[in-house]
Amino acid sequence: MKVVVVGGGIAGLAAARRLALLLPDAEIVLVEMDTRLGGKLLTERTSDGFLIEGGADSFLSRKPRGVGLCEELGIELVGRRPEHATSFVRRGSELHPLPEGLTGMIPTNLEALETSALLSPQGKKRLASEVDVPVAAEPGDESIAAFISRRLGREAYENLVEPLMTGIYGGDGEQLSLQATFPQLRAFELEHGSLLRGLEAQPPTPGRYPTFVAPAAGVGAIVERLVRSLADRVRFVVGNPAANLREQSGRFAVELSDRATLDSNGVVLAVPASAAGPLLDGVDADWLAEEHNEIPEASSASVTLAYEERDVRHPLDGYGYVVPSSEGSDVLACTWTSSKWEGRAPAGKVLIRVFIGRFGPRHVTDDSDRKLLRVARRELRVLGIEARPILMRIHRWRAGMPQYVVGHLERLKIIDAALAEHPGLALAGAAYRGVGVPDCIHSGELAAESIVHTLAGARQ
Repeated sequence: MKVVVVGGGIAGLAAARRLALLLPDAEIVLVEMDTRLGGKLLTERTSDGFLIEGGADSFLSRKPRGVGLCEELGIELVGRRPEHATSFVRRGSELHPLPEGLTGMIPTNLEALETSALLSPQGKKRLASEVDVPVAAEPGDESIAAFISRRLGREAYENLVEPLMTGIYGGDGEQLSLQATFPQLRAFELEHGSLLRGLEAQPPTPGRYPTFVAPAAGVGAIVERLVRSLADRVRFVVGNPAANLREQSGRFAVELSDRATLDSNGVVLAVPASAAGPLLDGVDADWLAEEHNEIPEASSASVTLAYEERDVRHPLDGYGYVVPSSEGSDVLACTWTSSKWEGRAPAGKVLIRVFIGRFGPRHVTDDSDRKLLRVARRELRVLGIEARPILMRIHRWRAGMPQYVVGHLERLKIIDAALAEHPGLALAGAAYRGVGVPDCIHSGELAAESIVHTLAGARQ
């Protein structure tokens, strides 16, 4: 028995691990187009003591499979540095602290909000009156922008929620689906008649870990441990992408770019939607391929810069800041990495990361290194930094973030119905039901379990 996993990011690796556990006698092959495994989980450790993340630098601890997998692999997890527990919003050249009492993206401490300069008196009054806003009776989906503007006012959306939301999805809140991203917000409205009342009614959920955690050695440690644990059970085919996928008589054939073909009893497709669409064309062009081709994706780049501490005039007492789209900048956020996490920079140095690229027709990944560096250094003038960096790293993620636009859940229903017609084929990754590291791990494990279920039924 052979199962092929296409895609060597965290979802594909998690799928391969679960397959190896559940099918001890099966041959498992993982195909990755790049010569490196891990996808957007990428950590560089320099000889002079910097730890640089190319993609995600952490994940939510309340989503169990991120913490769970790390514990199973023996990976030490750490929280953000509590002494710098402040974040900001940039308006012009000024940094305004986010008000205390944020629950997710929503301000619930109205007293703390009174002292914030992020909202005008009228905006604060409108937000506080949310408890009197009638519940929208119409069923169905709506955009994040429409929901927040309806409940809290347009100013609260543009100045508070939009920059935080964009920092998560890199997308346009006017298009992103509330039901596919933050369905609990609509549930609070329906159950409590008010978003604020619903949030206040939520009991605290203390856990063993802080809200956000990261491997002490960087997120790349997850990939390294996974690959090491799979070395004796999984055959890795790297630098040789899948070029075609065919199904015949309940079996699958994965054709690689070098013309080699992998015949299998099952396939887990754990690649971005834009890569899955062409592969699925040979299986189900009318439904599976077409629906994947219509999932929008955003491109982004991150520029990581290191400086001597004496060259930074602004005190980096916080985790960083986000930038509203109303500022008209390609910059989404700036993370003060060495203030946010222990062990990311040697003593006397600071490490800063600038995130560039908003959802739209332009791909910042097409910009030259020189242009991206210029954008990042211009942004850091807010922090009084004019000196040349002592280290620079640029990471590009073209079409790397799927966009759950309004109607995304209906698209998933179509995909699920079509997928049921092809037993032995499973899908995993960020394109479907969550973009975070734990979501992708969980999706890979569920995809593996669906393959095992199908193969067990075929044997009976």
